[in-house]
Amino acid sequence: MIVAMASLIPSFAVKPTLVGEWVLLRPVAADDAVGLVEMLSDPEVRRLTGTHGQACPGTELERAEQWYSSRAGHDNRLDLAIVEQRTNSYVGEVVLNELDADNRSCSFRIALVGPRVFGRGYGTEATRLVLSHAFGTVGMHRVTLEVFAFNPRARHVYEQVGFVHEGTMRQALHWQGDWVDAHLMALLAEDWSAHRGYPKLSG
Repeated sequence: MIVAMASLIPSFAVKPTLVGEWVLLRPVAADDAVGLVEMLSDPEVRRLTGTHGQACPGTELERAEQWYSSRAGHDNRLDLAIVEQRTNSYVGEVVLNELDADNRSCSFRIALVGPRVFGRGYGTEATRLVLSHAFGTVGMHRVTLEVFAFNPRARHVYEQVGFVHEGTMRQALHWQGDWVDAHLMALLAEDWSAHRGYPKLSG
């Protein structure tokens, strides 16, 4: 009985490759570090993700390579590169982290390299792919995220795939002199089972 129960404990030890129509998700590698530095150096990406501090591309590459090289060794998080299939190029990352195995929950985040790939549907497809893996393969019960109030485009994408707004952390981010709210959203396994990332939206 103990062995049977242990087999049900969710883990991100397996690092999959997930294939969609426009993008594929694969485990991040050191070679993706250039793309990560590009992403973290883009002012708009830094604003939307609430990343403080100054980007230093000249000194960041080695750290990015070390970071991506070490991701395979963690069973409590899943870091996947978003790759545009047409060009086989890195266009962002999607991450499941903060795994709470006892409660079968984790956090979700996604980032694209910048405005040059915004609006192409890559983020939406990547989100559906990784959520299908989280609920259908890993056995998650709940996946959560935070999105800042000044990022309505991202919130719209999250709502399109089934995330539900659960609350607001008021003035959670101090950005260039302004206080910005962070919205809390979540998706449950039963909801995913019902719509598979294509909920019927009101209005």
